[in-house]
Amino acid sequence: MNTLLKLEELGQLLLSILLFSQLDYSWWVFPACLLLPDLSMLGYVINPRVGAALYNFFHHKLLAIVVLILAYWLDSQMLGLSGIILFGHSAMDRALGYGLKFNDDFKHTHLGWIGKKN
Repeated sequence: MNTLLKLEELGQLLLSILLFSQLDYSWWVFPACLLLPDLSMLGYVINPRVGAALYNFFHHKLLAIVVLILAYWLDSQMLGLSGIILFGHSAMDRALGYGLKFNDDFKHTHLGWIGKKN
């Protein structure tokens, strides 16, 4: 099951690359922006609860979809780029085994503990 879920996330990452290719940006913008959602980890400087809340907000695919819908509605390429990056980054993280965080520890995710065999 774990392999099937990772393949699904990889497919979503590929979808984000396809969607990005429809925007009028240079190719290098996608990899340059792909790790920007990880800036949300700065919340862990405050404490694990704030860190998890910020991390989960910026790594939730519903946020990415809402931003993409707004981009379409407002005809905004910048919002479209933001939504695609949020979506692609979240899919990439989950394909690599990094899930949404619980409040107790950065390594405790909805996919299990990072670094431990499931």
